[in-house]
Amino acid sequence: MIAGALAEEAFGVLHTVGSRLGVNTKGAKLLRLRSNAVFKLRSGLIVRITATPDGAPQTHTGLAVARWLVRRGFPSVRPADYISDEPIEHHGRLVTFWQYVPVSGRPTTRELGRILRHLHDQPVPPFPIKRLADPLAEVRGAVESCSEVLTPDQRAWLRDRIAELTEAWNTLESCGPPVLLHGDAWIDNLLRRRDGRAVLCDWDGVAVGPREWDLVHTYHGQRRFGLSAADVDEFARAYGCDLREWPGFGTLMEIRDMYAIGIHIRNAAGDPFSRQELPRRLDSLTRGDGHARWYMAEPAVKVT
Repeated sequence: MIAGALAEEAFGVLHTVGSRLGVNTKGAKLLRLRSNAVFKLRSGLIVRITATPDGAPQTHTGLAVARWLVRRGFPSVRPADYISDEPIEHHGRLVTFWQYVPVSGRPTTRELGRILRHLHDQPVPPFPIKRLADPLAEVRGAVESCSEVLTPDQRAWLRDRIAELTEAWNTLESCGPPVLLHGDAWIDNLLRRRDGRAVLCDWDGVAVGPREWDLVHTYHGQRRFGLSAADVDEFARAYGCDLREWPGFGTLMEIRDMYAIGIHIRNAAGDPFSRQELPRRLDSLTRGDGHARWYMAEPAVKVT
């Protein structure tokens, strides 16, 4: 169950902004707390609130990209523009509203592979989007700014390891030209509607860069989060290529490992789950254990 200071703060922002806009937030359910607190309201609206103030530029971009993709007929969640067509700011947090997608069943990695192929075939939108030049920038920043959750030895090890991996990233050669990236193309960000159609959600990591960054999430899911070899094989067939055959695969998996601890460094001070999960992930990284199981937070909390 999600609890702690970050969750309490997010509920406070939700109620304040809801009151300002005339949106009923009574009985809201907190579905997820990572880079964003994600709420489902009784009315069916989805509300996303940035967990930290530094998410502002990507929040605006993610909203714009989702709206642009919907206009092109791409299967994306839809912004609830009838509530607000721009993020609402409250004490440094940005709040966005999205149309709820009633779901039926869990999507497959085959569906994820197909939809990512469709995404990477899209042109780059005609407005500014960041380039994925340094995927570990946020982790590096968290190591320097969240010293209260790391020991001096942990910070020193992380600094050195991030520097090594950043240098390695700069030597990687992509299989093709830069594409429009989802940025967090994990199976949990794919929803299967009741009509059987799958749609992508959570566009805050959108960027332009090497397609391998979107692909590696599924392979990393087998390494750390319980996906099977069959899941990965189906994903590769659906996308049309297998990342394991790319020379940079091992390096990219190590970079993804490091990327996946950043959110828990940032959230550990105010989120009990991150406080518990961070030592597990750090321990496996420092020991060089590439197969230790990692975990996701469990939903959900209601408030009346």
